Amino acid sequence: MSLLADRLPTVLPEDPLPTAKAWLADAWERRLQPNPNAMTLATVDSSGRPSARIVLCKEIVSPPGYLTFFTNYDSRKGRELKANSRAAVLLHWDHQHRQVRIEGRVVTAPASDSDDYFASRPWQRRIGAWASAQSQPLASQQALQQLVAKTAQRFGTPVPTPENDPLPVNVAIPRPPHWGGYRLWIDAVELWVEGESRIHDRARWQREVHEMRADVWLFAAWSATRLQP
Repeated sequence: MSLLADRLPTVLPEDPLPTAKAWLADAWERRLQPNPNAMTLATVDSSGRPSARIVLCKEIVSPPGYLTFFTNYDSRKGRELKANSRAAVLLHWDHQHRQVRIEGRVVTAPASDSDDYFASRPWQRRIGAWASAQSQPLASQQALQQLVAKTAQRFGTPVPTPENDPLPVNVAIPRPPHWGGYRLWIDAVELWVEGESRIHDRARWQREVHEMRADVWLFAAWSATRLQP
């Protein structure tokens, strides 16, 4: 089937986020790649040096218009977001010939959201979140395994292995204070559809987003522009 069968509409939608959300849901349903919600997160440190890594997009919430991801607040990306809250992400679905680029300001998610998501994670990953001081120097892989074993002992669990799936009875592993969620409040979106002969279909939307007070946001209308490939 021709790639040109899947195009952006002639009249661009006023709001790009329902399309971005639908593309993410479609990628998740098709599962044509191992992590269809994987996205590249780009941040900048206080000296203007960029870095990028893969994180998992847990949700695009529209309205009002933010996406969520979770990580270690003390990691390199966490430190950079503290120094410069602007970030950009990219979701690329090669098999479906689509990608979404998103930009905006990142703030920490409400603690209740982080608590709920952490509690839903497999217990082995919760042990790992406690054991790892993400992005910090490590003497050896053996040293990391020792940290994991010590953390498992602290919470009364076995040392995590692929074989010990069930969580021991009456074991609670709370969320560590250095781990939780972020919300990227979206002020720019680009939708891209691969075209034949590298004649891609691209459009960019922008809007003004202002935080009026803690977690209360004001949004202007989106403006849309088609872009050359």
